[in-house]
Amino acid sequence: MKTISSCVEDIIASKPFIEEALNEQIINFSALASNLQMPVSKMLRKDVKTGAIMMALRRYNQPINASTSIRLKHVFNNLGDITVRSGLSDFTFKNSKTLINCNTKVLDSVNLKDHIFYAFTRGIYESNIVISSSEKITVLNEFKDEEQIGLQENLSAITISLPKENSKVVGLYYHIFKRLAWEGVTLYEVISTTNEFTVLVEDNLVDKAFSVIKCLKQ
Repeated sequence: MKTISSCVEDIIASKPFIEEALNEQIINFSALASNLQMPVSKMLRKDVKTGAIMMALRRYNQPINASTSIRLKHVFNNLGDITVRSGLSDFTFKNSKTLINCNTKVLDSVNLKDHIFYAFTRGIYESNIVISSSEKITVLNEFKDEEQIGLQENLSAITISLPKENSKVVGLYYHIFKRLAWEGVTLYEVISTTNEFTVLVEDNLVDKAFSVIKCLKQ
């Protein structure tokens, strides 16, 4: 049977920003209770007073797995180097039978050059190439017969080296995304390997994004 407390818990669980604000004790309980009055009333199919909702908010305890919390702190304390690369372009092409051949030609070209950023991601219907903007002409030439869906320039990549145990820790990426979102950093794209995590942002956001990620280590 649904109660006011269970309804409040369900709503908060679906809104990470509210949960974070409650955890940090930086939210006005009265204002939040008023905001939740209508959705809680609809869930219970009866009128609910804001005072009862406020009581449920004050009793709310964020579910914390002690073991997970300790492992998360360990991972963040042991983050490796943070590398920033600017001057990047992101190409999006529709998948085709010849796309991989085009990509191979670009890869052969950049392998002969030092300090070129390159990442290729193939999805179900489309593929992305993130590459140093100096190689833009190379990509356009090699993919000239492919269907280009998009191109975004003036991007920067921030790459974080992760401890080897990162794949066993629950909530690692969630906390990174949450902190970036909390600071208003829009992610253009995310690229990851087993022990590296890269976020792609527009150039005007790179300083803020770097600051957020650097603070995770603290």
